[in-house]
Amino acid sequence: MEKICAIILAAGEGKRMKCDTAKALCKVLEKPMIDWILDVCEESNIKKKCVVVGNKANMVKDHVKNRACFTFQKEQKGTADAIKSAMNFLKENENKDVFVCCSDSPLLDKKTILESFKLHKKNSSSATIISTKILKPKNLGRIVRNKENEIVKIVEKKDATKEELKITEVNSGAYWFKVKELINVLDKIESNNNQNEYYLTDAIHILIKNNKKVSCYISKKSEVILGVNDKFELLKINEIAKEKVIEKLIEDGVEFVSKEGVLISPDVIIGKNTKIFPGSIILGKTKIRENSIIGPNSLIKDSEIGKGCTINSSQIYDSIVEDFTTIGPFSHIRPNSKISHHVKIGDFVEVKNSNIGAGTSISHLTYVGDSDVGKNVNFGCGVVTINYDGVNKNRCNISDGAFLGCNTNLVAPVKVGKNSYTGAGSTITKDVPDEALAIERTKQVNVKDFSKKKLKGRKLKVKD
Repeated sequence: MEKICAIILAAGEGKRMKCDTAKALCKVLEKPMIDWILDVCEESNIKKKCVVVGNKANMVKDHVKNRACFTFQKEQKGTADAIKSAMNFLKENENKDVFVCCSDSPLLDKKTILESFKLHKKNSSSATIISTKILKPKNLGRIVRNKENEIVKIVEKKDATKEELKITEVNSGAYWFKVKELINVLDKIESNNNQNEYYLTDAIHILIKNNKKVSCYISKKSEVILGVNDKFELLKINEIAKEKVIEKLIEDGVEFVSKEGVLISPDVIIGKNTKIFPGSIILGKTKIRENSIIGPNSLIKDSEIGKGCTINSSQIYDSIVEDFTTIGPFSHIRPNSKISHHVKIGDFVEVKNSNIGAGTSISHLTYVGDSDVGKNVNFGCGVVTINYDGVNKNRCNISDGAFLGCNTNLVAPVKVGKNSYTGAGSTITKDVPDEALAIERTKQVNVKDFSKKKLKGRKLKVKD
């Protein structure tokens, strides 16, 4: 499979999408469509890839980076014109076969690409079309065949006759070409159509006219041809992709209580016997091990969750949570945090850029930012690590076995020693030695009869 390459068309303006980003960067299951295509090409061992950019080119280039080379289509004059802009890439790979596809067809899969290529090579074809059959083709190009069932041409809907519009075999917009054959026909393509554009489909017609072999791989998966031209089609593809991801996870042993409000990106890995509750959103490259409980109403992105964990109504970003840890409800784990095993993080707790040791309990109403916390530490209600002085971020170090009283403020940088205590309501600004008790409070003053004066001006809703 070394003598193959790919051209991905991503120059379209996408006016009907009505969005500020490039069309190729619109997301399916929160993953840009062009990433779906790049990934499936790489899974199919297509290493050399050229992306044709045009509208909002820098956005696409900044996103794709070194995963492909680029060529620029100055004006959007059709798919054949887009391929022409990649002529240098074609000439560099003229002894290969090229896979051509659009960046807005995210449901193309590895099986379709590899099986169509196998047919392409078996038949020594100059070109191989990927098609499928659907009952209502709508705006899709039709595959026109003769009485011998041989391919005659591909006709776009706007150029089709009434009889051709009845055809149910449609073009996916993805093809295999012998590069040399493609180069030879590109200059022969004309813009004699209702759109005044240069269609790549005309390359098929020219090859057939010149008695070149053209094959057609008919996919049984009708969704492979689905492209995205507006937000309605984007929603439809999101729904199809969501079902496919969930079905695959169920096959792998993941349990879903309900699919209501569930959204899982295709690159997520979840271990068997993990249970997903409604409202769970799991994104990016997240990995969740077996026997965990996710949800309800939790969001996890680009994180690792250990086995036997419970994440209840909480959000976790770019962090690691080790085995048998419980988080939530209503907690927020911000990026660059590592939560060790057997940790309890309760309601309304925020952890940011911190390491939390095994067996530690942070039960409620607490902020832990830029801190290194040891094993078996107990955080009382309302503890705050004060990590920002208005200019710099500083870290707190809380050693094994420390017990932080309710409403303790730790003003970083400060260290709390091993097995030490802080008194409730203390503001700690100096290091606490091992096994010590740190208390920092002002002397309590009771002002006699203070409330009598205040009560005169207060309006009570309920009177005795």
